[in-house]
Amino acid sequence: MKIVDLSKSIKYNKADPWFMRVVIKSKSHKQSKWLIRLLGLPFKLFPKGFEGWADDTIRKMGVHATTHIDAPWHYSPTTGGKRSKTIDEIPLEWCYGKGLVIDMKHKPDFDAITVDDIKNFLQRENLTLERDMIVLIKTGRDKFNGTKEFPYIGTGMSAEATSWLIDHGIKVMGIDSWGWDLPLPYQIKKAKETSNPDLFWQAHLVGREKEYCHIEQLVNLDALPYSGFKVAVFPLKIVGASAAPARVVAIME
Repeated sequence: MKIVDLSKSIKYNKADPWFMRVVIKSKSHKQSKWLIRLLGLPFKLFPKGFEGWADDTIRKMGVHATTHIDAPWHYSPTTGGKRSKTIDEIPLEWCYGKGLVIDMKHKPDFDAITVDDIKNFLQRENLTLERDMIVLIKTGRDKFNGTKEFPYIGTGMSAEATSWLIDHGIKVMGIDSWGWDLPLPYQIKKAKETSNPDLFWQAHLVGREKEYCHIEQLVNLDALPYSGFKVAVFPLKIVGASAAPARVVAIME
């Protein structure tokens, strides 16, 4: 069995947007000695050669700051007229299943991925969507992950393509771009230029009517075949949250 890690490393990176920077405080083994003493164990009873335990505290990390899975609650308080699921309410059955990579590396920046793009790829590669698959959209933009350019470049999913996947029984889908839609700054720019309120967050907002989750900021999709593997994407169980970091992996027998 081979396991391929599809998750980015969690660490401080000053190139990340200010609202997505992770801050971690690490404590050395020596620093913990005094904590152990305060807990009541005299120094003379420390095990021989014991240097204390290392410890770390996440001081700051938004649930959307790293490789993560968005819950329907992120898109809207309701889905199809009913209260949207938060991340702790997502059925774990959604989070493990057959994987399928859809290769969209040829798509230029700011050119949304369409239904025809996906259909043509599946036909060309003789691949078939199956209900409850976890579909991973490969754009190749993960090579910019961790750089200042990352949020500003790339392709993204159209609303129509997102809806089409949901209609084919796909509950969880993911992408290796910064976000699921076209780049956020580009969406804002085009909405202001055209005065069109329907341009912003189109693919995310499919979730107002159709229930689904998507993963953002995947990495390493080039290491996968198009099919023949399983995907596990189990989020942290954060009560009431709109998303959660996840260790996403592909499993190949």
